[in-house]
Amino acid sequence: MELWDIMNENGVVTGKTAVRGRTVLRPGEYHLVVHIWVMSSNGNFLIQRRSEKRRLMPGEWASTGGSAISGESSGRAAARELSEELGIKAPKGTLKFMGRLKRRNSFLDIWFIRCDADISRLRLQKSEVAEVKWVTEDELKIMIEQRLYHNYGKEYFKAVFEAAEKMRLEMPHKESV
Repeated sequence: MELWDIMNENGVVTGKTAVRGRTVLRPGEYHLVVHIWVMSSNGNFLIQRRSEKRRLMPGEWASTGGSAISGESSGRAAARELSEELGIKAPKGTLKFMGRLKRRNSFLDIWFIRCDADISRLRLQKSEVAEVKWVTEDELKIMIEQRLYHNYGKEYFKAVFEAAEKMRLEMPHKESV
């Protein structure tokens, strides 16, 4: 049983929890979701295709991420999801918070990490991830246009591509896996 902290409309934890899949959030109640974008030193994105066994978005190309569990900070949730789904460890200071979007019943925190992972060495969580691949920004934009990548909405992708540009300018170092 996975518990989520319930947040108010300002993103403040209320002290209440929700049981994943069993609790319906009321208007004005939110939970925390994290997405982690892995970007190589040459600006490519590591994307993943969800397992066909997933209840939500089976088989779709989508962002790495998930919900924060009760008591977990956004950064810890991002590091955990990255490790669980792809086997990529995020040493302290390597994940960079790039922004928060308010969605229908969640706050979605966007994180980036610079990493030149060899995909043949990644440990994919088979229950979550079917495959991964590196794509250029242009290739990703084409996948989004052609509906080959999950449509998180214009506001989301605007935030992601702006964050990617900041990453290109601010973080010239790389991490290897």
